[in-house]
Amino acid sequence: MSGSGGVSRDHDRSFPQKLTFALIHGCIAALCLWLAFGAYDWLNPMRARLLAFCAVLYWARHCVTLFVLLKRQVALSEVFGLLLFMASFEIGFLLLGAGILDDTPTPLGSMDWVALALVLLGSGLNTASEFQRWKWKKQPAAKGHCYTEGLFGYSMHINYFGDAILFTGWAILAASIFAWAIPIFVTAGFVLFHIPALDKYLAARYGAEFERYAASTAKFIPFIY
Repeated sequence: MSGSGGVSRDHDRSFPQKLTFALIHGCIAALCLWLAFGAYDWLNPMRARLLAFCAVLYWARHCVTLFVLLKRQVALSEVFGLLLFMASFEIGFLLLGAGILDDTPTPLGSMDWVALALVLLGSGLNTASEFQRWKWKKQPAAKGHCYTEGLFGYSMHINYFGDAILFTGWAILAASIFAWAIPIFVTAGFVLFHIPALDKYLAARYGAEFERYAASTAKFIPFIY
C-alpha cells in the first residue's frame, strides 16, 4: 500500500466505504436542517439556516468527490475519523451561529454575505480544480504524468487552498471566536502535514517532472506561497 498524508494512494473503488461515508454524512447534514428549520426558537434563525445550507452544500460536494472524482482507496478508519470531525464543525458551527452561547441576537450584516461568498468561492475552487484534473486523467496521454494545468497551474494544492477559504467563510458566518479553531486547524494541517507528505509522494512518483512544476508554481496560495 502506498500512502501519503495519512491516507492510501492505491486505486480502489471502496464502494461500501464510500457509500457508508456519504449516507452518514447525509444524516449529519439532515440533522443540521432539522436544527435550523425545526421547532427551536434560536436567537439567530436566519444565520442558522444559512449555516445549514453550508452543511448541505458541503455534503453534496462530498458525494461528487466520493463517487466521481476520488479513485483512491478509502479505509473505514478514515471514514469514521472524518465523520467525527465533520459532525463537530457542521453541527458546532450551526449551534454557535444560532446563538446557543449568546444572550443577544447577532443580526446578519455585510460581513456575513462576504462570508457566504467565501464559502461558495472555496467550494468552487476545490471542486472545479478536482474536476479539471479528473477530466485530464481520463486522456490516454496523461498516464504517468503529473497534472499541472487549469487551476493547478496557479497553485500546486489549489484544492486545499479552496478548502481553507471555505472554512474561513464558514467560521465568519458562525459569528463566534470559537469557530476560528476549525479554519486554523485545517489550514495548519494542510501546510504542516498534508502538503509536505503529498509533495514527497508526488516527487517519488513523477521525479523531474514534479520538481520542475514545484520550482515554478506556488505551493498553496496563488502567486504568494
